[in-house]
Amino acid sequence: MAAVAAIPTNAQVASAQDQLPSASLARKQWAIALTVTIATFMELLDTSISNVSLPHIAGGLGCSYDESTWVLTSYLVANAIILPMSAWLSRVFGRKRYYMMCVALFTASSFLCGIAPSLATLIIFRVLQGIGGGGLAPVEQAILVDTFPKEKIGAAFALYSMATVVAPAVGPPLGGWITDSWSWRWVFFINVPIGLVSMLLSSRLVHDPVEFTEERKQARRRGRLRIDYVGIALIAVGFACLEVVLDRGERDDWLESHFIATFLTIAVVTIAIAIWWEWRHDDPVVELTLLRERNFAIANLYYFLFGFGLFGSTVLIPEMLQTLFGYTATNAGLVLGPGAAVIMLLAPFVARIAPRIGAKRLLAFSFTVAALSFFYYAGMTTDTDYFHFAFARAYQGFAYGFMFVPVSQLAYSYLPKNKNNKGSSLMNLCRNWGASFGISFVTTMLERRTQYHQSVLVSHLTSADESVRQFVRESSHFLITRGASTPDAIHQAYGMVESVMTQQATMLACMDCFHLLAIVVLAGLPLAFLIRPFEVGKAPSAAH
Repeated sequence: MAAVAAIPTNAQVASAQDQLPSASLARKQWAIALTVTIATFMELLDTSISNVSLPHIAGGLGCSYDESTWVLTSYLVANAIILPMSAWLSRVFGRKRYYMMCVALFTASSFLCGIAPSLATLIIFRVLQGIGGGGLAPVEQAILVDTFPKEKIGAAFALYSMATVVAPAVGPPLGGWITDSWSWRWVFFINVPIGLVSMLLSSRLVHDPVEFTEERKQARRRGRLRIDYVGIALIAVGFACLEVVLDRGERDDWLESHFIATFLTIAVVTIAIAIWWEWRHDDPVVELTLLRERNFAIANLYYFLFGFGLFGSTVLIPEMLQTLFGYTATNAGLVLGPGAAVIMLLAPFVARIAPRIGAKRLLAFSFTVAALSFFYYAGMTTDTDYFHFAFARAYQGFAYGFMFVPVSQLAYSYLPKNKNNKGSSLMNLCRNWGASFGISFVTTMLERRTQYHQSVLVSHLTSADESVRQFVRESSHFLITRGASTPDAIHQAYGMVESVMTQQATMLACMDCFHLLAIVVLAGLPLAFLIRPFEVGKAPSAAH
């Protein structure tokens, strides 16, 4: 006789019915998180993937290398202009509509970049691409905050952090491989299928939250959705000029160039006026008054320090490996991989422990260890091998792995829900400016410190120095045995002395840069003690 199945009780049926919607909601939440992470990965990948392709772009379009760098500068300038306005624009157009407009513009302009027939048209399409890309990250973070409950925001940002770190690390080696295997045009074409998938998923999964929609309706009824033409103009001019200064300052010798001095003056004046204007405006493009909330302001400083340290080192390490150690662009990029892998592995673990340990301790630990990782870099020599470079990057990744979850919880701890959009815009702005300042700082200090160490070494390395004379004798003798004439051998031996001196000077300059990065990043430790206590999952005070 067949066994009779146990009849479920009413309580069990009710429990099963309660669990089904909850499980379905959780799946939808993570589907949304994965969807916006895809777009984040695409946009951040594009900030670094084209760097190694510049010589090929210059050759393919018949321009100089210096002219081809405007391919990078034009994207960064457009990105810097649109980033602070993204919260205001999403309120004007609607968050979902604006987000999909950005993805569509980024995807279409990527295709146009790939088919560009000249440098001028490529730069125009890169500006369009930067406008589309600049609006993605702030809206994506606001979507995550509004999609997940407070207690799960850390886990959502753990996933988001993977794309934030992996994309810049993967960009250079992937760009080098694509360029060597096919053509520089495929560096842009690769965005097209990713963008189409992101648009399809976004159209089905992403929706504007009720609070956001109601706020837009009320603002329209009150007539508060006015266009702040003055604020837009000031921000566009000021941020564009500042980005040009940071990106091209070292190449044009900073204030020695009238071009850089003029742009810096315009940037300082217009940004100062913009701050005054936006602070007093009823409906500002950038709501600077949010920085009155202590935890949110501290979170912005953490994002700046993170961008400064991570992106500064991401530029410095490949440069050092290719210049001093003879690494190819692909192999130099692969050194960055372990750091991203460690962050990916740590993200779920940090999301679990963050509520118990607290943001203050995790952030103090994260930035202290990050500073120590830079000091570890600073102890390397010209004999350091691949393993130690990869280990140092993993060490740095271990430090930053403990940052993303607590800093996201810190940022939104006391921020009203209807301010999430504007808050995420400001935070991404701080991260981008941290990256721009960090890259500019590293390139400038590397050049200046190399010149300094060369001058010091030259003063000690003279033809009267016995060690130099011995090196020249041994090297010239070796070259003579290989068929060189005596005068040529001596000349080449002195050239080898100069080469070794330049290598040592550059290595010392790199070590100085790592020391300075460590000091800057270490500023994150005292910031942790200023954090206002909060409970993860607790709604912000209505009084705020």
